[in-house]
Amino acid sequence: MGHKVAVIGTGTWGTAACTLISQHVDEVCLWARRPQIAESINLTRHNPQHLPELELPAKVQASSSLQEALEGASEVVLAVPSAFLRATCEKAAPYVREDLPILVLTKGIEPGTGLLMVDLVADVFGHVERVAALSGPNHAEEIAQGKISAAVIAASDQAIAERFQNLFVSPAFRAYASTDLIGVEVCGAAKNVIAIAAGVTAGMDAGDNTLAVVMTRGLAEIGRLSVACGGDPLTCMGLAGMGDLVVTCTSRHSRNRTFGEAYAAGETLAEYESRTGMVVEGAQAAISVWELARKHGVDMPITDAVHAVLYEDVLFADVLDGLLGRRPHDEFYGI
Repeated sequence: MGHKVAVIGTGTWGTAACTLISQHVDEVCLWARRPQIAESINLTRHNPQHLPELELPAKVQASSSLQEALEGASEVVLAVPSAFLRATCEKAAPYVREDLPILVLTKGIEPGTGLLMVDLVADVFGHVERVAALSGPNHAEEIAQGKISAAVIAASDQAIAERFQNLFVSPAFRAYASTDLIGVEVCGAAKNVIAIAAGVTAGMDAGDNTLAVVMTRGLAEIGRLSVACGGDPLTCMGLAGMGDLVVTCTSRHSRNRTFGEAYAAGETLAEYESRTGMVVEGAQAAISVWELARKHGVDMPITDAVHAVLYEDVLFADVLDGLLGRRPHDEFYGI
C-alpha cells in the first residue's frame, strides 16, 4: 500500500494542510462531517465552504466516513474546532490503531477539565507519546496562496515531531521541531484570547501604542501561564508564542481579531459566528484559559478582562478602568 495520511476536518486549516501533506505522500483522505461537502470536493476539487478558491491536488480525496478515512493511514492529522474535538475523537477511536502517530492542529484548552488539546486526544486514544501538536503564525488563507509561512511541531518523542516535520515542510512552509509540548499548546490557546482584546482595541481606534501594549503584556501573561504549567519560557519567544500572537492580533484573516473589532462596533459573539460561519476559538479559550489561570494562581488581567466582558456582563469601559488602575509590577514578574 502507498503512503496515506488522514486529515480529519474540512475547515480552512484542514483544507490547507492537505496541500502541504500531499507533496510528500501517495494519498490524503480528507474527512468531512457532512457527506455533501465530501461529494463536492471529490467532484470539483474545491471545498465549497472553506477556501473555495483553492484547487485541491488529485491526491486528495474526501470521505464522510471516519472508518474509510482512517483505514490504512500511516498518520492522522486532527483539524476540527476545539469544542468538537473530543466528540470527533470518540467517534474515530474504533478506527485508530494504538501505534498510529497523531498530529493536532486544534488550539485550545478544554473547559472544565483544563486539558490541553494533546492531552484531550491522548485521553481518548491513549499513548500520549505518539501525539504531536503544530502551532505558529500560519493563517490557512495565505498557506493556500503559497505564501511563506512557518510553524513549530512539538512532541515528547523527538522522532514523532520529526516525522510530522517531514510531512509538512515545503519550499514555502518551514516546519521546526520542539519537545516543549506544554509551552506550544499553552501559547496556541492563550494567544487567541489576547487577539480578541487586540481587536477591541483596534475597533475603538485606540492607536498603535495601545495595540502594542496589549500584545506585549498579553505575551507576558502567556509566559506566566506556560511556566506555571511546566512549559519552557523560551517557547513564548518563538513561532508558537510571539510569532502566532503577532499574526493573530494584526491579521485581517484572524477571526479572533475581527470578532474583537465587530464586538467594539456592537455585534455579539452569536451574531458574529452566525454571519461568518466561523468559530471564534478565542471566545472558547476565554473560559478555559481563565479557568486554568485561576487553578494555577496565575495573574492574567487581559484574559480576566475578556472573560468578564464576554461572560460576566461587565462593560468594556469598566474593564478598561480596572486595567489602567492596576499598579505596574516588574515587567517579567511570575516568569
